[in-house]
Order: sequence, then structure tokens, then C-alpha cells
Amino acid sequence: MPELPEVETTRRGVEPHLVGRRVDAVVVRRGDLRLPVDASLEEVAGRRFTAVTRRSKYLILALDAGDHLLVHLGMSGSLRLVEPAAELRKHDHLLLHLDSGMELRFHDPRRFGIFLHLRPGEDPARHPLLRDLGPEPLGGDFGAARLRAACRDRRSAIKLRIMDASVVVGVGNIYADEALFRAGIRPRTAAGRVSGPRLERLAAAIREVLEEAIRSGGTTLRDFVNSSGQPGYFRQRLFVYDRAGEPCRRCGANIRHAVVGQRSTYWCPACQR
Repeated sequence: MPELPEVETTRRGVEPHLVGRRVDAVVVRRGDLRLPVDASLEEVAGRRFTAVTRRSKYLILALDAGDHLLVHLGMSGSLRLVEPAAELRKHDHLLLHLDSGMELRFHDPRRFGIFLHLRPGEDPARHPLLRDLGPEPLGGDFGAARLRAACRDRRSAIKLRIMDASVVVGVGNIYADEALFRAGIRPRTAAGRVSGPRLERLAAAIREVLEEAIRSGGTTLRDFVNSSGQPGYFRQRLFVYDRAGEPCRRCGANIRHAVVGQRSTYWCPACQR
């Protein structure tokens, strides 16, 4: 599933090609995504993009008449900017023809993605999909104090706590394991038993691992490609995720694997306590 770094990589990739450009036409080839594509999407024809922002794993494409497009890549979705003559793929479900002569294509083989049209007056921040989200991990609202408050007296595993979108958004399975490794915390440790100094290290590690992943273009997963169609490269730098039985890159101990909250989880028994 594309995570926050992959979505941010996509945002940065498409932003310079969208902002200031007019939508000349909208083509819906298939609208039965996770949430049905509304016929009102065609109303954005003739309007110009003014901004491309991100909230958690959602892309928010603003248009000059006050409309917004709320996009989630689901498990296998991607946005691509291509020449109109480029061959259509089976799962290219939505096409936006731009006045630049390019097309923005939403590709989603599993159709778990979202492509919603919010009319003028509908504030994306107040949409049910966004309004209850926690702070951005790279923003000023998230840090050790926020994490300490969220973990106080909690018996649930620390990994599950930092993956809770009401605590902090965008910390997916891979990045949770990698941040916990950097902070030296075992993923199954009860959140309420993690000391303040270690939570401080964890908050910093979450920020660091996400920033590194963004700089590297995201994590290479089978279904993810960035806006240019190239895979990300952060996977080369993973210390624990998907490395069960392999030696720790830091100490040489064998990486262990377990299922925590129905998520595959990896850690080093020597480096993490």
C-alpha cells in the first residue's frame, strides 16, 4: 500500500505539472472505486488547478472555483502524467485532459482508491475522511509531548499506538518498524511502559525515517510507482522490515518476525529492548 512518503513523492511529482493548468475534459472510464465517482466530477472541466497539497495519505487538488479533488491511492493506485497518445492501460479509470496537452491518469488495479469531487464551499479539512485525523508527523504539532500524552497508561503495543491515525498520521507498517528500530524499542512493548526519553527518541525517529523515505522517493513495493513511473528506492535502506532471519545491519543478530495487531512485524532482539 502506498504510504505517506509515496504519496508525498507523488504530490511533488505532479504539482508542477498541474498548478496553473486548466482541465479541458474529464473522462470516467470506470467509476466503481472504493467510493463511487460522482457524476459531478465532470463539473471541473474548464477550471484551473491552484494547489496540490497532502493530508496524511490523501492528496488534495484545489481548483480556482473553490472545488477540490480528494484523492487516495488505495492499495495499488497511482497518478501519472502522460501524453494523450500513450496507450491506455486496463486499469486507467480516470483521465483529466489538461490545457498543456498532457493527461493526468488515475490507475488503480484493485479499485480501493478514492477520487472525490468536493464542490465549492465543501472544506476538505471538515470532510469525514479527514476531520478526525491526528497531526502530521513532519509538522510542528507532533513531537514527544504529543506522543507521551497518547501513550500514557496504554496497554496496547507501542507499534499499534504510533500507527493509530488519531495519534499521528501516515506511520504505516514499514515505517513503524523502522522507526522503532532506530529508537531501540521492541514493537510489542506496552505503550504506557515506554519511558519519556525513549518516546522522545521515537518521535524523532518517526520524523527521520519518513524524511529519508521522501528524499529517496518512497519504498519500493510491488504496486507502487511514482509519478514518473519509476519505483522508489528507500527499500534498499531498510534495517528490519521484511528481513526475518537475516543479520541485523548494526549488530549481526538475526532479525525476528511476529504478527502484531494482524501486521507483519520485524525487530532486532539485541538492538531493541
